[in-house]
Amino acid sequence: MTGPSHDSPVQDWRDDIYDLLSAAEVRQVAYVPDAGHTRLIQRCESDEAMRCVVLTTEEEGVAQMAGAWLGGQRGVLLMQSSGVGNCINMLSLIGNCRMPFVTLVTMRGEWGEFNPWQVAMGQATAAAFELSDVLVYRVDDPSDVAPTIDAALRLAFDANTAVAVLLSQRLIGRKDFAKD
Repeated sequence: MTGPSHDSPVQDWRDDIYDLLSAAEVRQVAYVPDAGHTRLIQRCESDEAMRCVVLTTEEEGVAQMAGAWLGGQRGVLLMQSSGVGNCINMLSLIGNCRMPFVTLVTMRGEWGEFNPWQVAMGQATAAAFELSDVLVYRVDDPSDVAPTIDAALRLAFDANTAVAVLLSQRLIGRKDFAKD
């Protein structure tokens, strides 16, 4: 059995996402700070071709993505599943105007969640998107990240479709606050 070489480190799946965003010419990335997206946010912020916008609430990101598209740029919204409920009214803008929309959602409220407040929205995330006419892809395995994100970006930007990619809690890792 062979493992990864110490001379060539295995690329993190968050780096794969960044590479795909860059290749797709994404120029705006809006986000509410989230630990699950930290590495991706750092990569995007270090790219001079990308404008990163810190939001106070997730629905601002839906409007930001609409404005980016109307201004001739591609954008992606990064958020956590707990913020999806905040977007319901704004998602009607995307559907009614038939604009492309991509959101990458780190999931909470599943896979060994410690915080009961995260469970309700975590369980309702996919349905909330589907009821808002947003196509939902889910990723549980690191090997599925790149092909799923690539498919979502192509579908959204080539066919003016709304797509949410749910990055499962199993994929991003279970949060655990140690007891002191």
